Amino acid sequence: MKAQQQSLLFLHCSVLLFGGTALFSKLIGLPALDITVYRTGVAAIVLFILLTIQKKKITLASAKDYGIAALLGVVVGIHWVTYFASMQMAGVTIGIIAFFTYPVITVFLEPLLNRSTGKSKPQVKDVAIAFLVLIGIFLLIPEVNLGNQVTLGIATGVISAFFFALRNILHKNYFSHYSGPHAMLYQTLVAFLMLGLFVEVPLAQVTNRDWSLILLVGVVFTATPHALLASSLRHLSATTAGLISCLQPLYASVLAFLLLSERVNVLTIIGGLLVISAALFETWSVSKGR
Repeated sequence: MKAQQQSLLFLHCSVLLFGGTALFSKLIGLPALDITVYRTGVAAIVLFILLTIQKKKITLASAKDYGIAALLGVVVGIHWVTYFASMQMAGVTIGIIAFFTYPVITVFLEPLLNRSTGKSKPQVKDVAIAFLVLIGIFLLIPEVNLGNQVTLGIATGVISAFFFALRNILHKNYFSHYSGPHAMLYQTLVAFLMLGLFVEVPLAQVTNRDWSLILLVGVVFTATPHALLASSLRHLSATTAGLISCLQPLYASVLAFLLLSERVNVLTIIGGLLVISAALFETWSVSKGR
């Protein structure tokens, strides 16, 4: 198998595993915050062992980088809590569609945080795509009332998307000189330490079944896909990775249907197609510099 084909296989496997992460919001019988705490703790340990085995450097280059790592860890921690909470409230399929508003949010957020790009205002096509996303989200909403669990879940998913977009922009601008596993080690560690203060279910009260699932999501669905993604980027462009990552909602929806018997209606499918199409277009458009 050629290096590029192997990298493409690694990329698809990482996207499939990232999509599978959403299932654990339903499978693990813990609040979203607790799932995030234990998941990040396991992931941090696994990433530390991986880097040690590979004899890679663990420390960071400067005090400034430790500060950036702390900020990224806080942002990614909030992202993961809201991500799991969204799935628990709205369901895996609807929650992950709401989350995939992040490519469009990125287009509007990046010029505000990175003035060096020279793009201070969104283009007309960006506004049009954002409007398309709003229509897609509107089709998902059962009623305009945050007292409705699905509606609240969708709103939480969009909040998660905002923090994910923020994390990606900050990482790209200030932390991209570190490898994926190295960067994620610090982000998962900070998220664990920060959120661990608010955990609801103590360590001793977590059931054996939930511990098995936490280990599974921490090792197989967190540390592994990040390592696969980092490996795939050696021979594939960031554009290819971005476009293929838009398959994540499809993978998650199929897995939710097969393993959780989660079904969706026609409006959800239409709304999902609008959101994912917008995500695909924005990813392609930004990569082409249009």
